[in-house]
Amino acid sequence: MFSKQSRLFIVAAAFFTAHAAAQSPAPASIPEQLPYDIPYGAPITLAQARTAIAAAEAEARRRNWKYAIVVVDSGGNLVSCDKMDGTQLASTDIAEAKARASVRFRRQTRDMQNAINNGATGNLSIPGILAGEGGIPIVVGGQLIGAIGTSGGAGVQDSVIAAAGAAAIR
Repeated sequence: MFSKQSRLFIVAAAFFTAHAAAQSPAPASIPEQLPYDIPYGAPITLAQARTAIAAAEAEARRRNWKYAIVVVDSGGNLVSCDKMDGTQLASTDIAEAKARASVRFRRQTRDMQNAINNGATGNLSIPGILAGEGGIPIVVGGQLIGAIGTSGGAGVQDSVIAAAGAAAIR
């Protein structure tokens, strides 16, 4: 029915197919829950925003750092902004972009930076993304009410200042 050459080809094809399948990585497990699934809540109040900014500014002053600190509400709207004397001019815009990105994507902007550093470069084409440390969601009662964004130093310094502000509201 089949020639010797055909049978040899079929056996070889079956062997290599089985061998390739055995070396294929196992599919990644599918998480049960969505990442970053923080429900949006009522917008942060001006009093809460000022509390967050005061705490962030106190941490910056303690470290003798100059910072721009911005708080946006759960819709990404500017609520309050402070720029300490001597802060670089671009920091206000950068801090606001970090706060907006953090609230829009419901995560720290550091997570966006890590994703891009790990090869998810397609994220760079998403409008409104800011891949750098210093944007942190403000979550109260399990709901995202706003975000704080900071700029003025290196990324890790920005995260320290933003974390101080966010912690004052939680």
